[in-house]
Amino acid sequence: MNDTRIDTGRRRFNRAVLAAPIAGALSACGDDAHRIEDVTRLEWTDVADAKRPTTTTAVSDALRRSASPVSIGGGRYSMGGQVAWPDSLHLDMRALRRLVKLDVANRRVRVQAGMRWRDLQTLIDPHDLSVAIMQSYSNFTVGGSLSVNCHGRYVGRGPLINSVRALQLITAQGETLELDRDNHADLFRAVVGGYGGLGVVTEAELDLETNTRIAREAEYVALDDYPAWFRAHVRDDADAVLHNADLMPPRFDRPLAITWRRTEAPVTQAERLIPEDRRYSRDQSLIWAASELPIGEDVRDRKLTRRQLTEHPVVWRNREASLDADALEPRTRAFSTYLLQEYFIPVAQFRDFAATMRKILIDAQVNALNVSIRHSPADRTSLLSWAPNEVFSFVLYYKQRSHRWADEEAARWTQRLVDAALDNGGRYYLPYRLHATPEQFLRAYPEAEAFAALKARYDPNRRFRNKLLERYLPR
Repeated sequence: MNDTRIDTGRRRFNRAVLAAPIAGALSACGDDAHRIEDVTRLEWTDVADAKRPTTTTAVSDALRRSASPVSIGGGRYSMGGQVAWPDSLHLDMRALRRLVKLDVANRRVRVQAGMRWRDLQTLIDPHDLSVAIMQSYSNFTVGGSLSVNCHGRYVGRGPLINSVRALQLITAQGETLELDRDNHADLFRAVVGGYGGLGVVTEAELDLETNTRIAREAEYVALDDYPAWFRAHVRDDADAVLHNADLMPPRFDRPLAITWRRTEAPVTQAERLIPEDRRYSRDQSLIWAASELPIGEDVRDRKLTRRQLTEHPVVWRNREASLDADALEPRTRAFSTYLLQEYFIPVAQFRDFAATMRKILIDAQVNALNVSIRHSPADRTSLLSWAPNEVFSFVLYYKQRSHRWADEEAARWTQRLVDAALDNGGRYYLPYRLHATPEQFLRAYPEAEAFAALKARYDPNRRFRNKLLERYLPR
């Protein structure tokens, strides 16, 4: 690969950052409750009204008293307007965060949907319980995670729907329904991963697991050997709790495989949960240096990779599950913003997609920080499943300028990545920028026709709207 071209691209990026005027770099921002932004700050949406309900009754009343379109938001970590629609009644769910019931003996919990995973961890850790499935970071709300049918690094567990026992849903008419795999099963399958298109989830009942001690190990694996290595060393190992493999720029050709396994060894870090008031200036500076300086690759290797290879911490599972997304935040989004994309690829097509992805990222001079490889068994429960077959996922974490031209450029290389995933029998994830074409969406999610039919039945006036659904969902 041409590393000189990669370094030249990074220098060009840095010159553009230094030369760009601040005016116009950011979307409009501030404390206006009627202006809804997501974490990227790339765009905003003005809504007609915004409410923060604290009870299921308040949600139902809000829907009954208004006939306007409704949008739903939680932590707002989705990146393409999935939480907003112009002139809608916006329901900010973050005040709906109460514990409903904790069943320690049966390892089950019911919470209001606006609760963050980190808040749930605080409640269950004293009982030596852990969340069964969640994202790698704990800032997200439970309801937001349900809406995207999230996953994490949990070995063999797949998407969040696999740990969901029941949901409480408020329909467009303000009716309260209890959903599970037997009651309103069609809605249950569609609501998880349905991006708020069928109603408002106000409560969720989830399976929990035992909090255990886990030990980290890391090693390099040849890219072409990784699927076989994963099957032999991780996939069927009952002690493997968390796993991912990181592909690093500029070559993206040598996965660093990181596995956390159950252990009886004493913990090397006493913290049971990462403190919520921790400051991350060092982490933020490291990411800045790795993504902007000509020596970025060396900085990443010295400050991060070598430690992962040489240090073998033993921690509580809850500590590793309580990571804070603030560690990934830029100091400012005035010039640049950090984003994610994700592609789900059948195991047999791993090598072909990896090779095409590397070429696209290098040719487009994408300022990628890393590509994290995860695994999921097939999900045949959720309607808009991103894993209809066993898959490896490729999570691209990258940095781009905050100007419109940079987003337009990203759309071009993103569509190439989407095509590469589709050509290899895979799919792409929907919580991110809406760069895919409508044709690509329908090719990736042919089940959208069935979802649209359910929406016509339960929401005939299309009250529940957001930019994702309005751009892609068949009418």
